[in-house]
Amino acid sequence: MQSTPYQLINNAESWSSCLDRVRASNRIALDIEANSLYVYREHLCLIQLSIHGQDYIIDPLAGFDLGQLGKILADANVEKVFHASEYDLILFKREFGWQAVNLFDTMWAARILGYTNMGLAWFLREFYEVTLSKKYQKTDWARRPLSHEQLEYAYKDTHYLLQLRDDLAVKLEAAGLMEEAREIFAREADVRVPERLFDPDGFWRLRGVRELPPQAQAIVAALYLFREEEAKRRNLPPFKIFTNDVIIVVARHAPRSLKELNAVPSIPGAVKRHYAAEMLRLVAESSQGPAPHPPRRSNRVSAAVLDRYDKLQRWRKETAQQRGVESDVILTRETMWALAQTRPTTLEELAQIPTLGPHRLALYGALILEELA
Repeated sequence: MQSTPYQLINNAESWSSCLDRVRASNRIALDIEANSLYVYREHLCLIQLSIHGQDYIIDPLAGFDLGQLGKILADANVEKVFHASEYDLILFKREFGWQAVNLFDTMWAARILGYTNMGLAWFLREFYEVTLSKKYQKTDWARRPLSHEQLEYAYKDTHYLLQLRDDLAVKLEAAGLMEEAREIFAREADVRVPERLFDPDGFWRLRGVRELPPQAQAIVAALYLFREEEAKRRNLPPFKIFTNDVIIVVARHAPRSLKELNAVPSIPGAVKRHYAAEMLRLVAESSQGPAPHPPRRSNRVSAAVLDRYDKLQRWRKETAQQRGVESDVILTRETMWALAQTRPTTLEELAQIPTLGPHRLALYGALILEELA
C-alpha cells in the first residue's frame, strides 16, 4: 500500500480522530479547492488543513458533519493561517455560515512588507526552494475518486503555510508592522458574501460594446441574456457556453446565414456546432428590434465628493510609493469613499469610519484630515 504524507479524511471516524488533534492545536493552516471552472455556481470540494507535524485533506462531499470545523474557525484562541483568504472565507460563509476570527493571511503579510509577487508558489520557491506543480490548478475537484497525484498536489498548499507565517511574522515584527497587519487581518476576516444576481444590463461592461452601432449592441444584449440562461440550464460557467469576445465578434459581423456565420473569425468550431441556429435567430430578431439604451446612473456622486476622493487617491498613491507597497495597503477604496462622503473634520469623527481602524487612525489620521480640509 502506498504511503502518503497526508491523511485523507472522508468519513466520520477519520474526522473524529482528526478533530482530536486539531482541537489540541493553537493554530491551523487552511486552504480550499472549488470547482468554479466547471459549474454555474461553484461549490467547496476539498479542504486542506495542516497543524504542526500533520497534514489533512478533508472531503466535504463525503457526507459527514463538518460543523466542528466551523466552531474551530470561530475560536479566537486558535489562529487560522491562509494565503489569500478572501475567496476561501466567502465559500465557508456562503455554504456553511462559518465566520473566521484570529486570522493570519500570509499574502497580506507579504503585501504589507512590500512584496510584489503574491502567489504561494513564488514564496515557497524563494523562501524554501520548493517548487509547486501547476498541473492540477484547473482540475475538476468535484469529481470522485481523486487520484493520488491530485491529493499530493493539494496537501502542499498548506504544508508549508505555518512556516511561511512564522518567517513573515519575524519580518513584520522587525519592521514594526505587526499591529498594522493584525488590523488588516481582522478586516479581511469580516467577509461579505456577494449576491449572485444576474444583471441583464451587464453587457454594457463588455470590452468594445460601446463602440458598436446601436443594432449591434442589441445583438450583444440578446446573446448575453441567452448565454446566461443556457449556462444556468446546463450548469456551466457562462464562459463555457461562449466567451465575451465571441459575443462582440458575432454582433459586429451580424451574420444572416450559416455560411456568413462560418466566415466570422475567432468563433470556435464547438460553439458553431452547438449554437449556430440560436445565434442566427438572435441576430435576425435583434436586428429588427429596438436598440438598447445604457442604464442611467442612480445616486450620482456630487462633484465635491469626487474632488475629495481624487485628493485622497493622489495622497494614497504617494504614500504607498514612499512606503514601497501597493496603494490598498494604505487605505481601501471602501474607506476612501466613506471618507470622501462623510468628510470628517476631527480625529473623533475619523474614528467612526469602521474600515479605517485604530492603527491607521494613529498613523494617517492627521494627514487624512489635512487632505479633506
